[in-house]
Amino acid sequence: QVQLVESGGGLVQAGGSLRLSCAASGQTFSSYTMAWFRQAPGKEREFVAAAGWSTYYASSVKGRFAISRDNAKNTVYLQMNSLKPEDTAVYYCAASLNQYTSGSIYYTDRTYRSWGQGTQVTVSS
Repeated sequence: QVQLVESGGGLVQAGGSLRLSCAASGQTFSSYTMAWFRQAPGKEREFVAAAGWSTYYASSVKGRFAISRDNAKNTVYLQMNSLKPEDTAVYYCAASLNQYTSGSIYYTDRTYRSWGQGTQVTVSS
């Protein structure tokens, strides 16, 4: 229902930084719940960060990653600092047309119905 296109992935050395971008279609972007997930080969998809009425982060990235959004550009960002090899994964942008009051809802991929194609992030040691 919502088309999402990620960009900004690449190869970076441990300790470095990357900024991912996700451009979304739709005229009601400001009301969307947006999130980032990631998936490494052989592992399940895991929550990274979300932005609704507030922001939410996986414990593994708190203090290192920051999610933000520019509603005028229909774009959500993920600033990733102090990258570690274990951050290596395909990163996916996700969107829900709904808004939620229960914080736990943001952490499950079942909340989101629109997904981007993913962008590869590789962190070398």
